[in-house]
Amino acid sequence: MLWYLLKLAVVLPLIAGLAWASLKFARRMEKRFSPTGGQRSVKIIETQWLGPGQRIAVLEFRGREILVSASKQGLVRLAEVPARAAVED
Repeated sequence: MLWYLLKLAVVLPLIAGLAWASLKFARRMEKRFSPTGGQRSVKIIETQWLGPGQRIAVLEFRGREILVSASKQGLVRLAEVPARAAVED
């Protein structure tokens, strides 16, 4: 029993460390090989839960803010306005 607990104490942190390292490596490779060079064209401004499996989100895309509804069935565009920074200028 002691041998089993000793192996568990060694192997479990090793597996957790490998999982963390692989996630960091995947994120780095995603940025390196993305067509935009790591720059994202869509930015999530805000999200709000409406109920189980339903939420709304405000996305910024090319100087526009788009209000979308997200559910299990997909996304639906609800409204679109100029971005706040562009309106304030």
